[in-house]
Amino acid sequence: KMGNAESNAYQNHLSRFLPEEQSDIDGLFDTLSGSSGSAGAKNAKAAKKTVTLAALQARQSAHTREPLPGPMTARLYNGMKSIDLPGKSSGLGDQIAKEQFVIFMSNLLKGNADEKISIIMRMIAKTGGPLKGKQIQEFTEDLITSVVHVLSYRKELKGWSLENTRDSSSGVKALASELLSELKLPDGTKPVGSQLLETNFDQSVIEDWVYRVPQISVFLSVVIRQGLHVLHSLPDQTNDILNLVPHCKGIKGRGVVSLFDIPAIIYINSHLPAEMQHKWQLLFSSRLHGESFSQLCAHIVNKGPCIVIIRDVDGFLFGGFASHSWEVKPQFQGDNRCFLFSVFPTLAVYTYTGYNDHYMYLNHGQQTMPNGLGMGGQHGYFGLWIDSDYGKGHSKAKPRCTTYNSPQLSAKEDFTLDAMEVWAVGDAPESAGRKGKKSILDVDPQAQALLEMAGKSRQSEGLREPLDEDEAED
Repeated sequence: KMGNAESNAYQNHLSRFLPEEQSDIDGLFDTLSGSSGSAGAKNAKAAKKTVTLAALQARQSAHTREPLPGPMTARLYNGMKSIDLPGKSSGLGDQIAKEQFVIFMSNLLKGNADEKISIIMRMIAKTGGPLKGKQIQEFTEDLITSVVHVLSYRKELKGWSLENTRDSSSGVKALASELLSELKLPDGTKPVGSQLLETNFDQSVIEDWVYRVPQISVFLSVVIRQGLHVLHSLPDQTNDILNLVPHCKGIKGRGVVSLFDIPAIIYINSHLPAEMQHKWQLLFSSRLHGESFSQLCAHIVNKGPCIVIIRDVDGFLFGGFASHSWEVKPQFQGDNRCFLFSVFPTLAVYTYTGYNDHYMYLNHGQQTMPNGLGMGGQHGYFGLWIDSDYGKGHSKAKPRCTTYNSPQLSAKEDFTLDAMEVWAVGDAPESAGRKGKKSILDVDPQAQALLEMAGKSRQSEGLREPLDEDEAED
């Protein structure tokens, strides 16, 4: 009877996978257990195939660079080992049976929060029982590190790379902190800082957290699919993995390192409207196009929704998402999909409050209205402001920005700009076709003459770079 219960549970889990998925999982198990063919199956009881931690690690180190960092391999193994099979004492010692392997895959890739949670608890700590915040933090950082590593290893970063983005290590910590800030005790309180690290969280709290923070399940799925290289090429019903990282256009071969790191790209992209999550294209970089407000306007006006990111001279990184094309005009523009964000020292997104509709503002060359680029708040008191006298800006929010409920984003309220990028997101609007490729210097000969008089004509060089290969394909 026990045998039936066991095989029923096993068959139920197996039936969640499509036939081609089942054969993919069988193939992986056979590889890991060091056997292939069905010779062993004839005498299944005598030669029960199993997988050990050493086999999992060997699969990783068989490659010159490991697909998965060691700590995550050990966590996956602990997760597999934690699955109790009906009618068996967990007396397999250090070995994982095929049933455990399949149930692990089924629960983590196809299961609900309830099915995932006991495995995740064991992946966080082998011992089970209440877990300290510090243990959850270490797991979350390992998980994010593994996602960045495995996507890079499998060449799945879609035009981004560890070379053309900011170092990911601070981004890993920042994203882990942001996800951990969602841990809520049963009474609704959210412990923070050192208090969070020392607090004990029981299974129901962690289950609630995994349910409310979808990134944990998505990241685990990426680590398993891409790290173990299983079910990775089969069409997936969910878009969350598909658009985890957007295609990157416009940075290749230009020798520029983006202000974004991979964890921040993943996080900010997840807050964009779904139809804009598939592609980012570099429109403006102060290091490529020069430090000039008219250059900025020339590159971003009428180019569709954009992300602006700024670094101040103190190293703080922050910005905003503009849901509409920027237009030069004295009125506020945009809608309630706009948001402000911080990337460093903390990673966070701040969405609209409903208090006013001062989402985005861009003005240039006006006598009576402020000239510059702003988001949220009000004239003279923006949540984010870049002055048309390029290089100066402010982030005023005492105590919070009225439009987005964001705190002061820069190190100092009035800041000096160090670098700036603007990325178009989603597909370019029809109107931003070839016309948009014209340089401001082609349009305005007077501007060209002035620049040449000021000895600055070389700034326009950055405008005329050849298109990326991948842009040319577009």
